[in-house]
Amino acid sequence: MSFVCIVDDDASVRSGVGNLLKAVGYTSMTFSSGEEFLASPMVDDALCVLLDLRMQGMQGLEVQRKLNAEQRRIPVVFMSAHGDDESVQRAMEHGAVSFLRKPFEEEVLLDSIELAIGRKSGAH
Repeated sequence: MSFVCIVDDDASVRSGVGNLLKAVGYTSMTFSSGEEFLASPMVDDALCVLLDLRMQGMQGLEVQRKLNAEQRRIPVVFMSAHGDDESVQRAMEHGAVSFLRKPFEEEVLLDSIELAIGRKSGAH
């Protein structure tokens, strides 16, 4: 089974995005930290990961670097209310599909997920 991973330390974001994805037919898994996400055996089944930039513990860019270092080909869509230009640039240079500034429109999120899933399926 494939699913969209939501990694955010804000429970309301995890719940809201998870409910939106369920409403449009996606299965999602939520994680409250980068460490929890990376430790999950389900990571390799992810269609993509919606990753918060700033979290308690491991930051989003660190999670992205770890995925890249382990050669895990999981498309990353960053989400943040605190996205400075340097962070956005670093995320995109390291392969992020998109960078969404919170609050974002539902359609923008869904379009980014579709783009990410297309990128993953094109990689096989």
